[in-house]
Amino acid sequence: MTSGTDVADFANLSTPLVVRCPTTPVTASADRHPQGSLVVQDRRPTPSTQIDFIYLSETDMVRAGVMDMARCVDTMEEMFSLLHSGDYRMAGASNNSHGAIVIFPDDSPFPDMPKPTADRRFMAMPAYLGGRFRTAGVKWYGSNIENREKGLPRSILMFVLNDADTGAPLAFMSANLLSAYRTGAVPGVGARYLARKNSRVVGILGPGVMAKTSLSAFIAVCPEIDTVKVKGRGQKNLDAFLTWVAETFPQITRVEVVDNLEAIVRNSDIVTFCASGATGDPATYPTVNREWIRPGTFLSMPAPCNIDRGMESPDVRKVLDNTGLYEAYAEEHPKPVHRIIPAVGVRFMDLVDESRIAREQLEDLGEIVSGEAPGRCSEDEIIILSVGGMAVEDVAWGTVVYRNAVAQGVGVKLNLWDQPLLR
Repeated sequence: MTSGTDVADFANLSTPLVVRCPTTPVTASADRHPQGSLVVQDRRPTPSTQIDFIYLSETDMVRAGVMDMARCVDTMEEMFSLLHSGDYRMAGASNNSHGAIVIFPDDSPFPDMPKPTADRRFMAMPAYLGGRFRTAGVKWYGSNIENREKGLPRSILMFVLNDADTGAPLAFMSANLLSAYRTGAVPGVGARYLARKNSRVVGILGPGVMAKTSLSAFIAVCPEIDTVKVKGRGQKNLDAFLTWVAETFPQITRVEVVDNLEAIVRNSDIVTFCASGATGDPATYPTVNREWIRPGTFLSMPAPCNIDRGMESPDVRKVLDNTGLYEAYAEEHPKPVHRIIPAVGVRFMDLVDESRIAREQLEDLGEIVSGEAPGRCSEDEIIILSVGGMAVEDVAWGTVVYRNAVAQGVGVKLNLWDQPLLR
């Protein structure tokens, strides 16, 4: 079998089917009971127990539109409205947990157990999302920073999409692009509501995958962007990023490589920190200083970030992508949580616990998207958004890509069973 040729029978379905029922019409017959009474026999066919699903490789995902950033931003915007309405579920007692993580001890009596090196973990991120999606799914991945020495991504991700009624699998899909694009699209939603529409200059820390998808999303909603400032750790990554920008966005006429955080932030309209790093000591996280920021700046932070005391001021608007996610972090980890979870929104919650900022200072992006709270109110506002990453984002974009694949006949159809042996 070859990818893209085995699901043609799915292509004309307006609604994807998992359990197929025979099309034999329903019939009934009337028989006489021995004592003369009329007995109606229901001869409706028994539904088929056959379950098929599709496998989508990374190439299939591209063909099905996983890299359509403009549509991904729109999908994340829709997801935030559902999030605010409560039509979703994630892991944990609060239904807001980031997921379940497997980490390894510093000292293990088992010599073959993985060591707790940087980014060494396994993680499952399950969720259900309602609305027009009405699907469930789980992203599962392993991560190891040493993968890069083998020519592999730091994290290798897969995603399973399930029917919300039967629980049957709909798709098993490659998820590195899925995760990368939904991660970048969330800053795009933030920029749509919180950045100045005439933003032109973007400052970026970390020229990796997250920077590429974030920049793509910013340009999708702020098309006047023409300048990028970027800081990276190594020349190889910088060169790859610069080449990608030149090939992808000809409207960007100026790219400046800078060597410090202040240069990234100063005179930028949009700022994003996209560099991964070790956790444990927030003093080592990339830190935003208030004095660097000019009026009107929007800061989107999907990676480790800290702020100085000047940024604690109530005149700096502080927005969380999902308040419940950060409340779950606070419940699940010892304080201060920012030592463990380096998202700047976690720092906001720690500051609330320390009575250094008021809880009322924290805003929710879903509330803003739903129109129940204001977006940008003036050209001079400084707004910082914390992007924590949520499983509902994978379910939303995974569902859209899956339905595209079905409509286009993309992917390989696999059979789970014709009839289950265990019932």
